[in-house]
Parts: sequence; structure tokens; C-alpha cells
Amino acid sequence: MTDTIDSLFAEARARFLQAHIGEAALDARVLISGLLDLPAVAFMTRGSEIVSEKDAQRVRDAIDRRAAHEPVHRILGSREFYGLTLGMSPDTLEPRPDSEMIVEGLIPFAQKIVTEKGSCHIIDLGTGTGAICLALLSAVPEATGVGSDLAAGAVEMAQANAARNGLDQRFAAVESDWFRSIVGKFDIIVSNPPYIRTEIVASLAPEVRDHDPALALDGGADGLDAYRTIAAHAAGHLADGGIVGVEIGYDQMQVVGKLFEGEGFRIIDRVRDLGGNDRAILLSFGN
Repeated sequence: MTDTIDSLFAEARARFLQAHIGEAALDARVLISGLLDLPAVAFMTRGSEIVSEKDAQRVRDAIDRRAAHEPVHRILGSREFYGLTLGMSPDTLEPRPDSEMIVEGLIPFAQKIVTEKGSCHIIDLGTGTGAICLALLSAVPEATGVGSDLAAGAVEMAQANAARNGLDQRFAAVESDWFRSIVGKFDIIVSNPPYIRTEIVASLAPEVRDHDPALALDGGADGLDAYRTIAAHAAGHLADGGIVGVEIGYDQMQVVGKLFEGEGFRIIDRVRDLGGNDRAILLSFGN
């Protein structure tokens, strides 16, 4: 039997429905389009096109992986984030569209700092793929950034992503346990830290639990370990007039806000995600 784009799509969709994958048709389309390098229009208009035996086997291998709940973009090896193409590794969290919201929230502050100082120096703690920092650098050409991560593989991937997107002249990735190896001060300190309670991690969807690194998920017994560390040390690395932005769990606005307020910060803005839930807090130091 000859394989076509349409027949492979139907096969993938059926397998994914059988595996109880929620967005079966969407995942099938994204997976096959990515593997065969097909733009969206081509996928729709070239459905009867014959697929080579070699490519069909690649698609079927990928279908098997997705049916076993490996995320689509893990299989493809990269994901779009704020107009950038970012590679991923086992050491990095998969960048997600909701994290673009903190980028949007920070851009006006970065632009204001550039207007006042001529530059804006950013650090992204627990940078992973480099997504947040690189997105800010792409939006604010005068900005420079550092991405820090405890995982050496993440540091390597973040630097590779900077090069891939032409941002490596303004970005440096460093290995550090939060602020431990960081020197200097920054106009913006940003982080999407692990914030899931340890007892919850095992109950997460397999796409997350089995494929995102535990280091990027497990926030300790109450989910607040990383916030305590960041709040305790951020002021010493924050330039005058600078701000801190941290992503949070949907129900952590009050508790994380109070934690930072206890260290002398005040909330200046909140960022909501695509579903209208609290996604990030932006804070300044002092009055």
C-alpha cells in the first residue's frame, strides 16, 4: 500500500485517539508537518502526495513515540517560542506559550530602562533553553543577557539556541546554582523556577512527568524552595531601578508575593496567562 500525507495523518490521528491523547488531530498534523518540513498550507493542499518509504517509516517511528506520550516537540527536537526556534534537550523544560506572557510583561520595563540608561542587562535564572532571556533580547536590541542553570546540558543548549537565533553576541550562558556563581548587578532578574510541590510531581501528565527534567519541576515540599532562594539574594544583584519577574503556579500569587515582600520587595504588576490565571509577578525593591 502506498503511503500519502493524508493516509499517514489518518493513521496518526487514530493511534493518538486510541492512546487517549486529547488533541489527536492537532498533534498528528504538527508532528507530520514538522517531520516532512511541510508548511500548514502544503499540509492541507498536498494530502494526496505520495510519501517515500523512508519518510513514512520516520513518521511511523514518531507516531509510536507520541502514542507513548512523548511530547510532539520533544520528538521534533525544537519548538517555536516568541518567534524564535529553540532546540531542547533532556536537561531543559519545554518552552510553553504561556511563558511568552512574562516576556510581554517585561518588554515595556526593558524598553524604559534602555531609554533611561542606554542599555538593559538581564539575567534569567534557571534558563533551560534560554527561552525567556533570548525572547527579551530579540525584542529589545539594546539589551544584553545572562542565562544561568544548574544543569550543564541546559547551559550548552541555551548557548546553542542563542547562536541559532543570532543572539549569541549579546548572551552568555553560565552554570550556576541560582545566584551562587553570579557576579554583578542586573536591571532585570527573571526566572521560571520549579514551583510544583514534590508530592504532586508523580501525578503530573506523563508528557511532563516523564520528559521534562525533575530539576525544573520539583519546587520542594511546598513548591516555594526556589522563590525563597531568589527572594533572599535578588536585592544584592539588582541594579538601582531594576525589577524582578518570576513565573508562578496559578494559585501562588499571594504566597509568593508575601515571601518577596518579606525581603523588602513590592509587587508592581501581575501577568496573567492565556487562560486568565495569574502567571507571573513583577516586583521592585524598596519603596
